[in-house]
Amino acid sequence: MLKSMTGYGRGESVAHGKKFTVELKALNHRFSEIVLRLPRSLMPIEDRIKRLIQLWVTRGRVDGFFVVEDCGDKTTAVKVDKALAASYYKAMKDLQEDLGVEGKIKLKHLVAMPGVLSLEETAGNLDEWWPSLQESIEMALENLVQMRIAEGERLASDLWQRVGLITKLNLKIRERAPVVIEEYKARLEARLNDFIQDSSMDANHLAAEVALFAERSNITEETVRLDSHLSQAYACFGTGQAVGRKLDFLIQEMNREINTIASKANDLEISRLSVEVKSELEKLREQVQNIE
Repeated sequence: MLKSMTGYGRGESVAHGKKFTVELKALNHRFSEIVLRLPRSLMPIEDRIKRLIQLWVTRGRVDGFFVVEDCGDKTTAVKVDKALAASYYKAMKDLQEDLGVEGKIKLKHLVAMPGVLSLEETAGNLDEWWPSLQESIEMALENLVQMRIAEGERLASDLWQRVGLITKLNLKIRERAPVVIEEYKARLEARLNDFIQDSSMDANHLAAEVALFAERSNITEETVRLDSHLSQAYACFGTGQAVGRKLDFLIQEMNREINTIASKANDLEISRLSVEVKSELEKLREQVQNIE
């Protein structure tokens, strides 16, 4: 079972007079990256939230959006900045003396100054909030993963077909390889017949050239390794683990083998088949970029 790296999930929960809303959006990324946009009240537990998300999502970028709303009585407190009020008072007294202005400085003058009085929401108990917040996060994660699985199934179907096509193309290459050597031998025999009168090529020379050509154009090892990589790719489809990186590596290795085959084969038909394999591998590579 393959999973896509793209998806979206949303979760909500209510407890202790708070409503927690979580939205998670996942995108392609080579590694694992989690970016959270948290209200100030949740910032102290940012690491805890990230660890929870990492248990569900092992690869890709996850953007998390968190909202905490009041759905009960709001607890607030009035904060008095006494030091600031004292500074205002001293500044007013100094100004009176400098300007020669008389009059009493009253409390109403001080509390009207910016910052002396402020409303402050009573800090919530994060440990008390956590079970409900965790519920909303896991709800969003479950929806996100389900979307990734659905997209992964569509990708797996396409990848399976392309791996199957490459397997068939590799079989054709393997079947064609011995024919190439026989055709080369026939061409050399024709040359031998052309030059037989002046003895410019004899049977031993022909055999040596055919053997040298066969050695240089031997692609058996490369086609066997390509088959091995294809088998490993098939095996990846049956696991529930994150296999995107492994598939990416296998595609690189398959590209390496097919490039060697194309350079060694010295045959137009094998070159054509190699181009088809490369084309399918490029399509595979593009699709695998979206696999977890």
